Amino acid sequence: MDDDGVLVLPSGRFRVRRDDKTIRARGLRYATARRFEPCAPVPAADGVVDATTAGPACPQLPSRLAFVVGSSTTPLNQDEDCLVLDVVAPRPGGPAKPVMVFFHGGAYVTGSGQSPLHDLTAMAEEGDVVTVTVNYRLGMFGYLAIDGLVPANLGLLDQIAALRWVRDNIGGFGGDPENVTIFGQSAGADSVSCLMIADGTEDLFRRAVLQSAPLGIQRGRAAMSRALGVAARAALGADPASVETRDLLAAQGTVAAAAAPFGASAQMPFGPQTGHHPLPPEDQVAARRREVAGRIPVMVGTTADDARPFVMLNARLKSVVGAPLVGSTARRLLGTAATKRLFAAPSTAFAGQHRLDGGHATTYVFDWQPAGSALGACHCIELPFLMGSFDDWGRAPMLGTDARRALAEYGPPMRRVWWEFARGMRDDVDEHLVLPPR
Repeated sequence: MDDDGVLVLPSGRFRVRRDDKTIRARGLRYATARRFEPCAPVPAADGVVDATTAGPACPQLPSRLAFVVGSSTTPLNQDEDCLVLDVVAPRPGGPAKPVMVFFHGGAYVTGSGQSPLHDLTAMAEEGDVVTVTVNYRLGMFGYLAIDGLVPANLGLLDQIAALRWVRDNIGGFGGDPENVTIFGQSAGADSVSCLMIADGTEDLFRRAVLQSAPLGIQRGRAAMSRALGVAARAALGADPASVETRDLLAAQGTVAAAAAPFGASAQMPFGPQTGHHPLPPEDQVAARRREVAGRIPVMVGTTADDARPFVMLNARLKSVVGAPLVGSTARRLLGTAATKRLFAAPSTAFAGQHRLDGGHATTYVFDWQPAGSALGACHCIELPFLMGSFDDWGRAPMLGTDARRALAEYGPPMRRVWWEFARGMRDDVDEHLVLPPR
């Protein structure tokens, strides 16, 4: 990097920010997106590209989990051509550093790697690792298939393109392209599980972390996905590529409603589809997992009350979980049952099968919660201990009214578990952790 803060990479020359500890690049474009088409690589620019400001988020509606995580005080611009990523790296020096690539959650319909909530500066500084946060297309822009019109899995292909960009360029930040760990939360963790078995990812990462992956609704989604495609064709007409972005986004709710008859899977109507490039057919998934287990150590876990917010959102249960006298007990009992069925038991089974297939797996449960919380140790509650800052997360209802001490005390040892995993310090062990470390 020259004295003007210009970093030279194989993909071009970029103006980045630097301080005494880190180099930070924001809004780096790793590919371009045209509606309902696979993404395309970005040609190297002739001049210096500014990489000091956030890029756009994929168009999206407000998150249904705002009552859990709060609303961002720094809203991002939205654009269908949203394929950008951020890099935070320690100042170069010494051997090439491990790389950690994060895929955000949001049920494949909300979220952004550009959000300050997902800032990985503390992870980079404390672990001496290079961190990357990735945007990918969401909802009908990235995870809708219409026979003859729209291919499936565009968002997953975006993620693979981002990993290829990392392989080709991360050395310029001091990162080791042969020592990449991918990690994700919720839909991001579901993405990680798919990337493990997707075609064309064999040389792109070495380890995988799945945080609160909705593995309990991952199978048997083909009929639901077909119903969404039929609903989308009816809602968007013969030429969906010509529909205005705002109108397509408005139609997304109508299309998602077609998932209602399919039970728990309707909680996440959009998502990767097996049997469509780059994923194998569903009846070949187990065999593909056996093929990769021996070369990909995994860490997989949940929060103690992962499903409680979704129980609280369930319209059919509203009168029970909101009742004055029995509501708190109902939330706890129904949330525990749903957490076991949709998150905990499938994650435990995933880890157990990974071990049987010849791999190593670390499992965990995150059980911290603020005193008196109606949400418990809910979905997303581990994220502030790994990323962002108190200023970013301080308004999150899930953290209660006095979270600063807990984040300061438990954040560093929590992050240590993650960066130790990325450094290969848990590659050859099978263990179960209760988090955050106390």
